[in-house]
Amino acid sequence: MEAVIERLRTQLNHTVVGQSALVDDLLIALIAKGHVLLEGPPGIAKTTAAKSLAQAIKASFQRIQFTPDLLPGDVTGSDVYQQHSGKFEFTPGPIMHDIVLADEINRAPAKVQSALLEAMGERQVTVGQTTYPLSKQFFVIATQNPIEQEGTYPLPEAQLDRFIMKLLVDYPDAETERQVLQLVREQDKQSAPASTSSISLDDIKDLQQQALNVYMADAVEQYIIHLVMATRQPTQYFEDDGQMAALIDFGVSPRATLALDRCARAHAILGGRDYVTPDDVRAIVHNVFRHRLIPSFQAVAQNLSTEQLINMILAKVPVL
Repeated sequence: MEAVIERLRTQLNHTVVGQSALVDDLLIALIAKGHVLLEGPPGIAKTTAAKSLAQAIKASFQRIQFTPDLLPGDVTGSDVYQQHSGKFEFTPGPIMHDIVLADEINRAPAKVQSALLEAMGERQVTVGQTTYPLSKQFFVIATQNPIEQEGTYPLPEAQLDRFIMKLLVDYPDAETERQVLQLVREQDKQSAPASTSSISLDDIKDLQQQALNVYMADAVEQYIIHLVMATRQPTQYFEDDGQMAALIDFGVSPRATLALDRCARAHAILGGRDYVTPDDVRAIVHNVFRHRLIPSFQAVAQNLSTEQLINMILAKVPVL
């Protein structure tokens, strides 16, 4: 399996230049069988990363551009009357693919967001009286642009919880920008290069199964539990007369516990190990917690970000 991961990394890093952390995080989410939310400014290869991942594993890919006038049926598909047969027949929507890029998900109204999030949670869509299963490797990569707020419908915290991780992507540095320039110039000279991928969806399925068999010691499991509980009951971990508790409105949900467990196992696999260490947990805890931990007004007033609150929890909760 290490050879599969290395080939995936190599192929993705060739097309998504300077975003090795993003590549690894996408692979972690894919192995953990979760969905990811990408947040970052436009033009930083979010779409390229999703499309390249689909090509690398020979998966069907579809991009959905979310707009305020989008309807749920535009995503899930709908029953369309066929004149030749005199019957309604289901016409599949773009969600019926292995990897779906939900571009600028915060631009769609609540009903469309709910249709997508229901599909993410249940891995099926219901149209009329019929339920249609989605691909077994169904993987959603949703993006949102933090720059523009006009004409957007921000995802509620309860819906954000459906994403296994929230990834923050920033602008590349000067050297990476130069590499991107050279890569695009070379690609423009070529005409639709054929895919040389030797990786299949079956290989991904094997990786997902292997992740379930990764060993996790009781001490690491307890570490995950304590990190989660520290967000809900800070007074049991911080001897500060309730100051930390005043900075958190709501701790993370039980989904965060499951996500930490699954992502830590996937991170161990990417590291070439068949066991989980506390470092695996710390490496992905920000991605898992940042959209689930809700800071209080007092924290916002003190210019304390969610990232800082998570760092404070990491510094306080010991490894058993």
